[in-house]
Amino acid sequence: MSIKIMSVDDEPDMEMLIRQKFRKQVREKEYEFIFAINGLEALTKLIENPDVTLILSDINMPEMDGLTLLTKINELKNPTLRTVIVSAYGDMENIRTAMNRGAYDFATKPIDFEDLEITIKKAIKEIEISQKALKEHDQLVSIQNDLEIARDIQQSIIPRQFPPFPGRTDFELYASMNAAKSVGGDFYDFFLIDEDNLGIVMADVSDKGIPAAIYMAVSRTIIHASAIKEMEPQECLYFSNNLLAKDNENSMFVTVFYGILNIKTGVMKYSNAGHNPPYILEKDGGIKLIEPTHDKVLGIIEDCKFKTKSINLNPGDGLFLFTDGVTEAMSPKFELYTEEKLEGLLAEIKEKRPEEIIDTVYKSVVAHANGALQSDDITMLAFRYHG
Repeated sequence: MSIKIMSVDDEPDMEMLIRQKFRKQVREKEYEFIFAINGLEALTKLIENPDVTLILSDINMPEMDGLTLLTKINELKNPTLRTVIVSAYGDMENIRTAMNRGAYDFATKPIDFEDLEITIKKAIKEIEISQKALKEHDQLVSIQNDLEIARDIQQSIIPRQFPPFPGRTDFELYASMNAAKSVGGDFYDFFLIDEDNLGIVMADVSDKGIPAAIYMAVSRTIIHASAIKEMEPQECLYFSNNLLAKDNENSMFVTVFYGILNIKTGVMKYSNAGHNPPYILEKDGGIKLIEPTHDKVLGIIEDCKFKTKSINLNPGDGLFLFTDGVTEAMSPKFELYTEEKLEGLLAEIKEKRPEEIIDTVYKSVVAHANGALQSDDITMLAFRYHG
């Protein structure tokens, strides 16, 4: 594509000289020239030809001089448009004014066309750099817009309404997800399988960013769809694993804790596919980890068998489920938050409401990080059983 250049000069022979000196470039479609005899005509032609990238302008012209034209060009706020002032050598004061007003360069009359061609090439090179930077900026803005949409979509596929089941007094539940990037790979889920059984999921995809977000959406959909078919925890993870492991060319995986709580009896059956064991917050006791089942993560090997274990919750007991973004949060000195610190805090706040527990833990993690970049998604779910 030709570089479009506008020459603005009231001298009648200027157009002829430019056409003659640059006839080879014009013939080979390297340059395309447009001509105007004053600033006013130049502005009109600039509107008609918005793809003009370089203007060669005299200063002293009728109707609108070059300095006024330069001011009007600046008002267009076109970051890739450059102006080269072409004026008499003795007019250095005006040339200096033009440079102060944003002219890219200048050439003096009588014109040395070899020097002018060097100036044009230099200006065009900078214009191309500016155009590339502007294009990359637009691409980044577009990507950021896409990420914001992706974040909104991701947020919409996990439960966000609290309290989630208005009118129920037999339990309380609250959860949060704070992604390390615009989108993340962690997710939580909860749902009533029937009137008496509540499903609870906490999961963490192996990667971060967009790939993890896509895998997260697929994993959450598969697990949720399997769970509401009233499958036992081990059956749900078995079925979900086979779907995720099939054609998994990128070898991504997801760790998952899935429990089914009988709200009437307080018995929770669960399976744990390589995830951090949740904590039981005992009303009349301490803090203890749920016994792991030592099962493999989902998405790597088909036909893996999963085990189911169970715990009993008494009225007033709670659960705290989390991803390793909590315990592995880094301080500026590269110190981990650790399970020990989490356990100590949970022991102090175990009787608080679920929302307060999560808020307190999150603030503690942020304080520990002390401004260090969040390296992993931080996802938590707190539950209180009332019976």
